[in-house]
Amino acid sequence: MTALTLNLNSVIKLTREQFYQLCEENSDLKLERNAQGELIIMPPTGGETGKSNSTINAQIWFWNDQNQLGEVFDSSTGFTLPNGADRSPDVSWVEKSRWDALTKEQKEKFIPLCPDFVIEILSPNDSLKKTQNKMQEYMENGCRLGWLINRKKQEVEIYRPKQDVEILKLPQTLSGENVLPGFILNLQKIWG
Repeated sequence: MTALTLNLNSVIKLTREQFYQLCEENSDLKLERNAQGELIIMPPTGGETGKSNSTINAQIWFWNDQNQLGEVFDSSTGFTLPNGADRSPDVSWVEKSRWDALTKEQKEKFIPLCPDFVIEILSPNDSLKKTQNKMQEYMENGCRLGWLINRKKQEVEIYRPKQDVEILKLPQTLSGENVLPGFILNLQKIWG
């Protein structure tokens, strides 16, 4: 099953608060919203994608727990980007000073900023082009580093602001560069 996009703009333009309420009242659905206000209904992931997501999230969480440089978020976390889109990356990280600058209320709802670091793991039914566009959107909204992991092709696309996308074929590790200093992601379990 692929993601379903609904354009309700001719009927209703949801405010940020209305979209948040819609998500709260339909918690069984994973909803995103693009910058044009269209709703995107994301299907649940399969077992292999979910396992990969957990493996990656755990590695980043352990690094962050030791370094205390920010906060790590899973795929259930909503972010309201500066362009108005509401996105939920598979894995994300926000630098500590940016997180600490948010109010308690902002931390409880969709986080009103773009993560410093994101990972999207391409599920078998995901559109590569739409996911690449989402990665570009993160970069345009302030993300400092992003990885698009394509398990089927055994490739990683590395996104950096104002740079061409770098594509690595079957990398065994990835460096968090200056965004996640000292972090090395082990991909051996992902490629299985």
